[in-house]
Amino acid sequence: FTCSISILFFLNKPTVLSICFKVIHDIYCFSRLSNSKMLSHCLCQVYKCLFLRNLKLNLINVATLARRIHSSAKKPSDCELKEQTVQKCETEELPQSTENKNFARLHIPVMLEEVVNCLSPQPGQHFLDMTFGAGGHTTALLEKANDITIYALDRDPTAYKIAQQLSESYPKQIRALLGQFSQSEALLISSGVEPGTLDGVLLDAGCSSMQFDTPERGFSLQKDGPLDMRMDSDRYPEMPTAADVVNALDQQALASILRTYGEERHAKKIASAIVQARSIYPITRTQQLASIVAGAFPASALHARKDLLQRPTHVATKTFQGLRIFVNDELHELLIGLKTAEKFLKPGGRLVALSFHSLEDRIIKRFLHGIDMTEKYNLGSRQKIRQALKNCSKEEDTQEFPHGKSNSKWIFIQKKVLTPQAKDIQTNPRGRSAKLRAAIKL
Repeated sequence: FTCSISILFFLNKPTVLSICFKVIHDIYCFSRLSNSKMLSHCLCQVYKCLFLRNLKLNLINVATLARRIHSSAKKPSDCELKEQTVQKCETEELPQSTENKNFARLHIPVMLEEVVNCLSPQPGQHFLDMTFGAGGHTTALLEKANDITIYALDRDPTAYKIAQQLSESYPKQIRALLGQFSQSEALLISSGVEPGTLDGVLLDAGCSSMQFDTPERGFSLQKDGPLDMRMDSDRYPEMPTAADVVNALDQQALASILRTYGEERHAKKIASAIVQARSIYPITRTQQLASIVAGAFPASALHARKDLLQRPTHVATKTFQGLRIFVNDELHELLIGLKTAEKFLKPGGRLVALSFHSLEDRIIKRFLHGIDMTEKYNLGSRQKIRQALKNCSKEEDTQEFPHGKSNSKWIFIQKKVLTPQAKDIQTNPRGRSAKLRAAIKL
């Protein structure tokens, strides 16, 4: 079998390599279940070779790797999700109200006034808050127009519990939903929401303060905790944690993740330090990983990086960002969330999207402008000239729209992207990098 795979390996056939890649992955998982250590080790080596070869041939990228890892774990059906939710609510006590109030105070909603103004809620309308968090934006919308219905979605079980408690105060106005962006369509339909019926959708990407401030969740490098970073918490035990990623993937794959998702310039150096450290002991704690990353830099460089407020930042910040985005498949989920929002908004419905780093903002901007996600960005002058010449050579019917663009289905509410005001940044420094884009569906 290995010899056959080796022959196919050198054929450089994309389709064949992709099929082999999937077959080996399935057999490898079966061998682990059947406790066949020798077969697992052999297949692991072949799997690793094919993975590196695929990277070289550009057959897969880091994004498809993330989707493959997440899709390989068995996710329950909609009925099973409902049963699990009911069982959890019956067996687990909801957090004390004082704790939830503290969460609500700690999690300050970003650009609250701008969000409410852009959505402009009116009595009798229906809205979807795709990232409920601690309910700051939802509460503000209810205060603006109390006779509205809000579907409060979040993939975090803690946020879902807060939404359930808030729905007790607003029984006819808040419908709590637990799930990811990729599950939102099924959850909305099961709640009786038909496509093209919503008046507004709010999408607040990124992490909440509740997740950063809870060491057990493993998001913060300032507080020691298990290296988890799963926004779904323990809903899907088979899904890999950040610890699984840093201890299982090879140096090249780790560097790709840090470079692509963390926008880390020193990705190779950090990946090398991680691989060297894990050969001595497994990496299982947040501050353990932060120390390893810091050890890859000279002492003079530890506090050289600064944020938008010119405050020193830890050198492992981008590493944690890259791992978090990869573990939760955030960028792919964001794109699905935007498509779901477009599907369920009625003509004239409003979409408000908040992003916190350039990767998220780029996806939102391209989606609203109707630009293909695979189109290159930040083209140089020579590349722009080549692109223009290529467009001129096309047929007349394709010259109507530039290369990589399609007819936009949105009208922008604001001509330019909105950013937090100085007073908002002083009140909530974590929201300093926020960017708000709002549009009306045609």
